[in-house]
Amino acid sequence: MSGLTYETVARFAQQGGTVFFGLMFLGGLIYALWPRHKQAFQRLAHLPLEDDEAPHV
Repeated sequence: MSGLTYETVARFAQQGGTVFFGLMFLGGLIYALWPRHKQAFQRLAHLPLEDDEAPHV
């Protein structure tokens, strides 16, 4: 055997998944905190507080 066991593959998958999702989280955090997006996020944050034009029945 070449030493490629289930434990080796599982450890690689766990570490690779941790790195992948860590990078995805970091990318989302950078996107959310980027100064260019501030105005859009502020507008969206106040959207639930605005009155609707037509009342719900």
